[in-house]
Amino acid sequence: MNDTAPSPAAARLLLVDDESSLREPLADYLVRQGFAVVQASSAAEARTRLRDAQDGFDLVLLDIMMPGEDGLSFCRHLVEAQEIPVIFLTARGEATDRIVGLEIGADDYVVKPFEPRELVARIRSVLRRAARSATPPVENEAFEFEEWRLDPLKRRLIDPEGAVVAISSVEFRLLMAFLEHPRQVLNRDRLLDMVQGREAHLFDRAVDNQVSRLRRKIEVDSRNPQIIQTVWGGGYMLAADVRRVALED
Repeated sequence: MNDTAPSPAAARLLLVDDESSLREPLADYLVRQGFAVVQASSAAEARTRLRDAQDGFDLVLLDIMMPGEDGLSFCRHLVEAQEIPVIFLTARGEATDRIVGLEIGADDYVVKPFEPRELVARIRSVLRRAARSATPPVENEAFEFEEWRLDPLKRRLIDPEGAVVAISSVEFRLLMAFLEHPRQVLNRDRLLDMVQGREAHLFDRAVDNQVSRLRRKIEVDSRNPQIIQTVWGGGYMLAADVRRVALED
């Protein structure tokens, strides 16, 4: 198995797929497009690759249906432990399966068979969004709302008791969208643009499910939300005052 890095500045991709007939030609194509590609034929091998990588990876291309640990399970690990953007490569065309992957925290999906140029466009789009969200704010500030605190620099969400609450990269971007626009109605289309980008071709239901996941983490009663409220026919609104406070050095 040959892994190629065209240049030190190339984006580093981990390609995880058990079908060598797809994986190897795709890896060659991506290298020709200027990416550095490391291959893995299973989630177990991918975990080893992640552990051994000196500089880590910028993005993971991940098949869902694999023997052993499947892509959905491995994606949970990537989102929670590694915070690496994920694009699913899946033969599953049903909307429910795509939504499940996005709910877990994947950034995008491509349904097999796909046009390689489309995949490259999706990769570059996700990398651009990841770079924007990874860029520290100009102000060295945190957001406080309803006794919660979000530190954008460290991507840490602190609950009213001072405990750190784990959030995925998608949940972080969603919460940032609300905190930067408090008491404003954000419809689903605008949230898609701000959180995922229209290139992801998400469905309204995926936005609803992401909001539900975030509510379960910050609401006292997620069935009767007080912080992120539904505006019928309009979208969602952060119904809380937001303060920006200086971060301690």
